[in-house]
Amino acid sequence: MSGTILVLGASGRFGRSVADEFARAGWTVRGFDRGRDDLDRAAAGVDLIAVGWNPPYHKWAAELPGLHAQVRRAALRHDATVLLPGNVYVFGPGTGPVWDETTPHRATNPLGRLRIDMEAAYRAEGVRTILLRAGDFLDTEASGNWFDRLIAQDIRKGVIHYPAPVDVPHAWAFLPDLARAFHLLAERRDDLPRFCDVPFPGYTLTGDDLACALGRVMGQPVRIRPMRFWPLRLLRPVMPVLGGVFEMKYLWNLPHSLSAARFGALVPEFAATPVDQALAAAIAPLR
Repeated sequence: MSGTILVLGASGRFGRSVADEFARAGWTVRGFDRGRDDLDRAAAGVDLIAVGWNPPYHKWAAELPGLHAQVRRAALRHDATVLLPGNVYVFGPGTGPVWDETTPHRATNPLGRLRIDMEAAYRAEGVRTILLRAGDFLDTEASGNWFDRLIAQDIRKGVIHYPAPVDVPHAWAFLPDLARAFHLLAERRDDLPRFCDVPFPGYTLTGDDLACALGRVMGQPVRIRPMRFWPLRLLRPVMPVLGGVFEMKYLWNLPHSLSAARFGALVPEFAATPVDQALAAAIAPLR
């Protein structure tokens, strides 16, 4: 099966991976220019809308609801299925350690509540939606995520800076795998619930696990240093996006993983990229 997919934010980390995956699979991929294009016209005749729009943290409250309202209107008007990358912000403290599609959304912080309300709107309005919920991204480019900007910035020196106790499990997702998972689910969208919330298991790694795997990739020991947050605090007045970094920092201290049960039942043929291979790709731009 193939068709046409409209990718919103095709130059961003998620949009780029999805566009590449669907193009390889023979789909027609349409990009979108927010400064020039009209979303309703752009969505005419498409089968899928992949939402790679993601404003910086400090603009979420002002922009996130309106952007997703536009997507929902266009999807309903043209009966398109929305591919929505979910995150773990919705769960909040006091949940886990394993999150699945039945875990209550109990986040109380502003960013978490914005995500809860946004996801709930897709369900309430009856938008055909595949929400694939993943942990922190491992990308094939240096795209400014937690891994490449903060944790592995000194990997050339055999050092990572870890933001939490090194024995706390944390969820990760390799972006090419996530895009491939979206493709497999999209191909069987007619058999899925209208709103389909699917946890993506990815990798569950402690800080020690991460350093050990990176050591195998580097062929040398990788040392863990505690991440220093005081320089970031000094930068907050001139970099307002850092407010969101501090708001979501608690997730690094909260042991968690994403259940593989539902995803495995829906796409049993999926084979994840081995973690060492994914990490090799993630550090390549940093070396």
